[in-house]
Amino acid sequence: MTPYVADPVYLNGRFLPLAEAGISPLDRGFLYGDGVYEVIPVYSRRAFRLDEHLQRLQATLGGILMANPLPIEEWKSVVHKLIETAPWDDQSIYLQVTRGADDKRDHAFPPASVPPTAFAFASPLITTPAEVRAKGVAAITVPDLRWSRCDLKVVSLLANVLARQQAVDQGCAEALLIRDGYLKEGAASNIFIVKDGMLLAPPKTHLMLPGITYDVILELAEQHKQPLVVREINEMELRTADEVWMTSSTKEILAITTLDGNPVGTGKPGPYAEKMWQWYQDFKNTVMRKG
Repeated sequence: MTPYVADPVYLNGRFLPLAEAGISPLDRGFLYGDGVYEVIPVYSRRAFRLDEHLQRLQATLGGILMANPLPIEEWKSVVHKLIETAPWDDQSIYLQVTRGADDKRDHAFPPASVPPTAFAFASPLITTPAEVRAKGVAAITVPDLRWSRCDLKVVSLLANVLARQQAVDQGCAEALLIRDGYLKEGAASNIFIVKDGMLLAPPKTHLMLPGITYDVILELAEQHKQPLVVREINEMELRTADEVWMTSSTKEILAITTLDGNPVGTGKPGPYAEKMWQWYQDFKNTVMRKG
């Protein structure tokens, strides 16, 4: 066990200490990034929208032509076991499936007799500190150089990693990905903007990962009658927005107050971000924590 990964972890049908979990160096996840993953937030030891996360896992597996190694009910049992044995009430459950380890390196799929590798573990769910949220964070824009199936939650994340590191190297929290003049998402988050009181969100397409937190934001906007439009957002609209937010299960709603060195709006978190953050907290306490 480490401060970030609880014992036991799950690996190919067994629960065992992290230190004893071993995967072949010929595993295709290691050699090719040939695999998928899912991250499930847990509040007060209750997995949030577990069915939706497992459906997204299945959709990604189908998208890369890989069989699911476990029935949905068995995945649920794995998740519940990890939740029960981890020391934290709020957690992040990580699931990963790769195409397994053949006896050679070959781009073509291995024989059907090669079993996939299924791995899962629990980590603490760490959200944004209040002092960071109060000030907002800086971000940069970068060209979106990823492949064209960004809707699949695959482990081959090198383009996202490089974009995020470019942001870190410039003292920023996130890199916003621009493709053909339009905002898609962040390297590890979804992005919303506010202009003249209207909340704008990029649409779910094959060029954006459909985030579960993204769905919650849309639902909360509708519930609280916040004006909302889901459509493509061009780069000029992004740069002239009154507010820009990054959202994820760990970031929740976090205002971006500086973009490429220029202030967003007033350069401080705006009123719409604060309202949405409060709605999110109310939803978390009344729904997410209640199961």
